[in-house]
Amino acid sequence: MRIGELAARAGTTARALRYYEARGLLPARRSGNGYRTYDEEDLKLLRQIRTLQDFGFDLEETRPFVECLRAGHPEGDSCPASLAVYRRKLDELDALIGELAAVRASVGEQLARAELARERLAAEAEVPGGPEPECELGGGEL
Repeated sequence: MRIGELAARAGTTARALRYYEARGLLPARRSGNGYRTYDEEDLKLLRQIRTLQDFGFDLEETRPFVECLRAGHPEGDSCPASLAVYRRKLDELDALIGELAAVRASVGEQLARAELARERLAAEAEVPGGPEPECELGGGEL
Protein backbone atom coordinates (compact mmCIF):
# COMPACT_ATOMS: atom_id res chain seq x y z
CA MET A 1 0.00 0.00 0.00
CA ARG A 2 1.10 3.58 -0.50
CA ILE A 3 1.59 6.24 2.15
CA GLY A 4 -1.88 7.80 1.87
CA GLU A 5 -3.65 4.49 2.33
CA LEU A 6 -1.45 3.52 5.28
CA ALA A 7 -2.02 6.92 6.90
CA ALA A 8 -5.79 6.58 6.48
CA ARG A 9 -5.87 3.03 7.85
CA ALA A 10 -3.66 3.99 10.81
CA GLY A 11 -5.64 7.15 11.58
CA THR A 12 -2.69 9.48 11.12
CA THR A 13 -1.16 11.67 8.42
CA ALA A 14 1.38 11.04 5.68
CA ARG A 15 3.52 13.71 7.31
CA ALA A 16 3.58 11.73 10.57
CA LEU A 17 4.58 8.60 8.65
CA ARG A 18 7.46 10.42 6.99
CA TYR A 19 8.54 11.65 10.43
CA TYR A 20 8.42 8.11 11.85
CA GLU A 21 10.46 6.98 8.87
CA ALA A 22 13.05 9.70 9.48
CA ARG A 23 13.26 8.62 13.14
CA GLY A 24 13.87 5.00 12.08
CA LEU A 25 10.59 3.67 13.47
CA LEU A 26 8.98 2.89 10.14
CA PRO A 27 10.86 1.10 7.33
CA ALA A 28 11.69 3.14 4.26
CA ARG A 29 10.90 0.90 1.30
CA ARG A 30 10.44 2.31 -2.17
CA SER A 31 8.86 0.85 -5.27
CA GLY A 32 10.47 1.06 -8.68
CA ASN A 33 8.76 4.39 -9.37
CA GLY A 34 10.02 5.87 -6.08
CA TYR A 35 6.78 5.69 -4.12
CA ARG A 36 6.92 4.56 -0.52
CA THR A 37 5.36 1.13 -0.07
CA TYR A 38 4.01 -0.46 3.09
CA ASP A 39 2.42 -3.72 4.19
CA GLU A 40 0.25 -5.05 7.01
CA GLU A 41 3.26 -5.37 9.32
CA ASP A 42 3.89 -1.65 8.95
CA LEU A 43 0.28 -1.02 9.90
CA LYS A 44 0.82 -3.16 13.02
CA LEU A 45 3.91 -1.08 13.90
CA LEU A 46 1.93 2.13 13.50
CA ARG A 47 -0.93 0.89 15.63
CA GLN A 48 1.56 0.01 18.37
CA ILE A 49 3.14 3.47 18.18
CA ARG A 50 -0.23 5.25 18.19
CA THR A 51 -1.57 3.21 21.11
CA LEU A 52 1.49 3.94 23.22
CA GLN A 53 1.36 7.64 22.33
CA ASP A 54 -2.31 7.72 23.33
CA PHE A 55 -1.17 6.37 26.72
CA GLY A 56 1.32 9.24 27.06
CA PHE A 57 4.50 7.57 25.85
CA ASP A 58 6.80 9.82 23.87
CA LEU A 59 7.93 8.68 20.46
CA GLU A 60 11.34 7.47 21.59
CA GLU A 61 9.72 5.34 24.30
CA THR A 62 7.90 3.42 21.56
CA ARG A 63 11.16 2.27 19.96
CA PRO A 64 11.62 -0.95 22.03
CA PHE A 65 8.06 -2.00 21.20
CA VAL A 66 8.61 -1.40 17.48
CA GLU A 67 11.92 -3.27 17.57
CA CYS A 68 10.22 -6.15 19.36
CA LEU A 69 7.62 -6.40 16.60
CA ARG A 70 10.28 -6.13 13.91
CA ALA A 71 12.16 -9.01 15.56
CA GLY A 72 9.14 -11.18 14.84
CA HIS A 73 7.40 -11.22 18.21
CA PRO A 74 3.60 -11.32 17.98
CA GLU A 75 3.25 -8.42 20.43
CA GLY A 76 5.45 -5.37 20.88
CA ASP A 77 5.46 -5.64 24.64
CA SER A 78 6.75 -9.18 24.92
CA CYS A 79 10.45 -8.22 24.95
CA PRO A 80 12.51 -7.29 28.03
CA ALA A 81 13.24 -3.78 26.74
CA SER A 82 9.52 -3.09 26.33
CA LEU A 83 8.82 -4.31 29.85
CA ALA A 84 11.53 -1.97 31.15
CA VAL A 85 9.81 0.97 29.41
CA TYR A 86 6.50 -0.01 31.03
CA ARG A 87 8.20 -0.08 34.46
CA ARG A 88 9.79 3.35 33.92
CA LYS A 89 6.48 4.80 32.74
CA LEU A 90 4.66 3.44 35.80
CA ASP A 91 7.32 4.96 38.08
CA GLU A 92 6.92 8.27 36.25
CA LEU A 93 3.13 8.13 36.58
CA ASP A 94 3.35 7.27 40.29
CA ALA A 95 5.60 10.30 40.84
CA LEU A 96 3.17 12.55 38.96
CA ILE A 97 0.23 11.20 40.94
CA GLY A 98 2.12 11.98 44.15
CA GLU A 99 2.86 15.52 42.98
CA LEU A 100 -0.76 16.08 41.97
CA ALA A 101 -2.00 14.75 45.32
CA ALA A 102 0.27 17.23 47.13
CA VAL A 103 -0.96 20.12 44.96
CA ARG A 104 -4.56 19.06 45.51
CA ALA A 105 -4.03 19.00 49.28
CA SER A 106 -2.51 22.50 49.18
CA VAL A 107 -5.39 23.88 47.11
CA GLY A 108 -7.89 22.24 49.47
CA GLU A 109 -6.18 23.84 52.48
CA GLN A 110 -6.13 27.23 50.78
CA LEU A 111 -9.82 26.91 49.94
CA ALA A 112 -10.66 26.05 53.56
CA ARG A 113 -8.68 29.09 54.81
CA ALA A 114 -10.36 31.36 52.25
CA GLU A 115 -13.85 30.15 53.14
CA LEU A 116 -13.16 30.64 56.85
CA ALA A 117 -11.84 34.16 56.25
CA ARG A 118 -14.87 35.01 54.14
CA GLU A 119 -17.23 33.73 56.83
CA ARG A 120 -15.45 35.87 59.45
CA LEU A 121 -15.66 38.96 57.26
CA ALA A 122 -19.34 38.34 56.57
CA ALA A 123 -20.04 37.92 60.31
CA GLU A 124 -18.14 41.13 61.13
CA ALA A 125 -20.05 42.99 58.40
CA GLU A 126 -23.31 42.20 60.16
CA VAL A 127 -22.03 43.96 63.29
CA PRO A 128 -22.75 47.69 63.12
CA GLY A 129 -19.60 49.42 61.95
CA GLY A 130 -18.03 46.15 60.78
CA PRO A 131 -16.10 46.01 57.53
CA GLU A 132 -17.71 45.26 54.21
CA PRO A 133 -16.28 42.09 52.63
CA GLU A 134 -14.11 42.88 49.59
CA CYS A 135 -12.90 40.68 46.82
CA GLU A 136 -9.17 40.14 47.21
CA LEU A 137 -8.61 40.03 43.45
CA GLY A 138 -10.86 42.82 42.21
CA GLY A 139 -10.98 45.06 45.23
CA GLY A 140 -14.77 45.39 44.94
CA GLU A 141 -17.58 44.27 47.20
CA LEU A 142 -18.80 40.68 47.17
